[in-house]
Amino acid sequence: MSYRYRIALVFLTGFFIDCINIFMPAVALPRLAAEFEVASLDTAWVGNAYILGLTLVIPISTWLASRWGARRLLAASMLVFALAVAACGMAGSFAAVVGWRFVQGMAGGLLIPVGQAMAFALFQGAERARISTLVMAVALIAPALSPGLGGLIVDSSSWRWVFFANIPLALAAALLAWLWVRDSSEPSAVAKPDITGLLLISTALAAVLLGMSLYGAGHGWGGALLCLAVGLVSGALYVRHCRRVPNPVVVLRLLRSPRLRVSMAVYYAVPGVFTGVNLLSLFFLQDLLALSAQRSGIFMLVYAGGALLAMLLCGRVYNRVGARPLFVASLLLHSLGIACLMAVNSAGDQATLVQAYALMGLGGGLAANAAQTTALMDFHGAEMPQASVIWNINRQMAFSVGAALFLMIFNLLQPHTGALSAYHASFAAAALAGLLPLTCLHTLKEKHV
Repeated sequence: MSYRYRIALVFLTGFFIDCINIFMPAVALPRLAAEFEVASLDTAWVGNAYILGLTLVIPISTWLASRWGARRLLAASMLVFALAVAACGMAGSFAAVVGWRFVQGMAGGLLIPVGQAMAFALFQGAERARISTLVMAVALIAPALSPGLGGLIVDSSSWRWVFFANIPLALAAALLAWLWVRDSSEPSAVAKPDITGLLLISTALAAVLLGMSLYGAGHGWGGALLCLAVGLVSGALYVRHCRRVPNPVVVLRLLRSPRLRVSMAVYYAVPGVFTGVNLLSLFFLQDLLALSAQRSGIFMLVYAGGALLAMLLCGRVYNRVGARPLFVASLLLHSLGIACLMAVNSAGDQATLVQAYALMGLGGGLAANAAQTTALMDFHGAEMPQASVIWNINRQMAFSVGAALFLMIFNLLQPHTGALSAYHASFAAAALAGLLPLTCLHTLKEKHV
């Protein structure tokens, strides 16, 4: 195996672990809520803590790699990840689960942007679509297998084994990184980290996520608005600070790239929205329609089947047709699939559920593959890891914002409409939100790669 494919495999292994840790624990949330006697909406913190840890550490991941070496950083991050998942499985309280999920996220956040930047730097031009197809294959396989496997684990043993099952994968990723990654033979000059910028961007990201999560979990407007205000002020201060320092921790000028901006918007509208829809759907199927955890997870196989077809199509035609028509088709298909969920009223509506997940899969596969291919296409050299930081922060924020937003909408509606109507209205809002990037696709200037 050539060196570039070894690096790609290290990255893809870490990316696979990241994906299953977003989707697999979600299947276990109803059981976890029952054991620790917490409200269903509060269990969103299991996912949000993981994503928050990822998001906060991503801005310094490339600096740490340049200081410590990518080999040591990637191997150490996966060892810490293995420790954290073991601790989650042995946790004796809900707070302990949330705390160790935060540590998990920080460990994963060190591997993903560094591994992606290394892999994408080795695949240039038209070959970028090839590595993006591999990335999206992992992004499909993980969500497809993890809910059904997680449901089987939960139904047959305990939710704790959903976490224990990650330990061998994390150790394998650590071993591959140690054996295969080669650090530069010449030491690179390490710029002094932008501590002020790091504090500002971390405060902004953490406050926004915390504010949305607080209200999404039913804790009222007061704390949520305070957190959002702190986030907005910190963000504004960071924008001002970024213009005054030579090496900001997040390089905002890279957002001048229309390809990156549009890809970020599409990621919010499809994978981000789907994360919220899928979380609501799991509670909808298990709590309201009384389906087992395993049966609920199996619908993700339908999603993966549709996404696989779309991914293969995207890999074949991207270089011929460009990103714009693929984005249009993906947004329409995905929103149509979400709209189908509004017609589900009982456990007998299996055909409608299959149709919904198949359409969401087709749209999701097209959108995620095209966005992954397009986002970093304008960047080379030193800008590649900087753009990778922005892309990965956006990816994690999209997941968390999607989950928090639609939990918040459901929480607002349920007291006034009842559970079934609240679920249907939340799905309608998600379908409409998924179409918003159609308004900015005209800024995407197509050119052959």
